[in-house]
Amino acid sequence: MTTRATATPEIEGIVPKASLRRRPPPSITNKIARAIWGVVRILLFRPTPAPLHAWRRMILRGFGAHVGERVAVYPSARIWAPWNLAIDAGATIGGDAIIYNVDRVEIGKFAVVSQGAHLCTASHAHDSAAFELVSAPIWIAEEAWVAAEAFVGPGVTVGKAAVVGARAVVVKSVEGRAIVAGNPAMVVGRRAAEGRNRLSGRGSTPRSDV
Repeated sequence: MTTRATATPEIEGIVPKASLRRRPPPSITNKIARAIWGVVRILLFRPTPAPLHAWRRMILRGFGAHVGERVAVYPSARIWAPWNLAIDAGATIGGDAIIYNVDRVEIGKFAVVSQGAHLCTASHAHDSAAFELVSAPIWIAEEAWVAAEAFVGPGVTVGKAAVVGARAVVVKSVEGRAIVAGNPAMVVGRRAAEGRNRLSGRGSTPRSDV
């Protein structure tokens, strides 16, 4: 299957953080879809051996995700709503990663979201008596790396080939090739021009899926 190109920005400089928007309560249809996905995830997704990426790609596509060639999503990854996920060719979502995609999450070619990382598109309006749910999309650009147990908040773009250090807390967009770390995340370096994410078996030119 050939996925559509994601809308991940090819940013090299700082981009504005996407604005949070208030969301209505989940519809009955949404709740039913998430319940069905939850059952399928428990029975057919999570128990699968790690190398069966093609099987998990098929399941995610069946629930409306846009999934590119040779994408690797590990079985213990927790995806809240596959229909709000686009992940391009050769990208990886590691074990125990949390994709809380109340809003859209797009992950570019060869990007890596490492084990335990948390992409969180939603929060609550803390300045409102109603404490409404608010959300904004997250974009992880081509060749970017979100390292283990890092947190990326709503509306953030992680730029092309940028690196988010382990356990960093990212609440502002990250420019291309920047290396950020800490809480809150701050720029601590620049990634070399030759820096790439090329995990074994992904290749530089992905071929057709099985």
